[in-house]
Amino acid sequence: MEELGIGSRVKHTQYGDGVVINVKPSSYIITFINDGKKEVSREHNVLEIIEAVEPPEDMISNAELERTLVSILRRWSEVPEHVSLGSKWTGGKMILQPGDVHMQGKEIPIDAFFHKIVMLRDRLRVMEQRINAHDKLSDEDKVNMQQYITRIYGSLTTFNVLFKFPHDQFIGEKS
Repeated sequence: MEELGIGSRVKHTQYGDGVVINVKPSSYIITFINDGKKEVSREHNVLEIIEAVEPPEDMISNAELERTLVSILRRWSEVPEHVSLGSKWTGGKMILQPGDVHMQGKEIPIDAFFHKIVMLRDRLRVMEQRINAHDKLSDEDKVNMQQYITRIYGSLTTFNVLFKFPHDQFIGEKS
């Protein structure tokens, strides 16, 4: 389906005739004559184009603007992002049992351990940003340090099982 701009007239298989009033990255907001305002996914071929209005080339949606701002803030600030613990671990505990039977074990709430893992990841990301922005390091030094940090991420992939969403997980070197 072609890209529709605001003001495009369409016909939906279920809602009938309508007009596009907003464009999002993965959907259109359409006001339908009989059913009012609805959000319709771009992925489903449920729209027949009656009259297309081309979107302006420099148009950016609120969702795209928000994603861009969040990306910039993550890249250049030290504010940690919210990362979710996998639901199967919520309320769980990690038990460390020493090999010496005369020593006492230790229990740590998994959410506290997970918080420390996320903070480690955030600090590594800040280090990467500072390396990349450093004006006295050569490009070769920056690449070498980046490769070392990537290997650190690879060492931490064991903890990926704790993350709720794959996009939050550690990623090491790709072979």
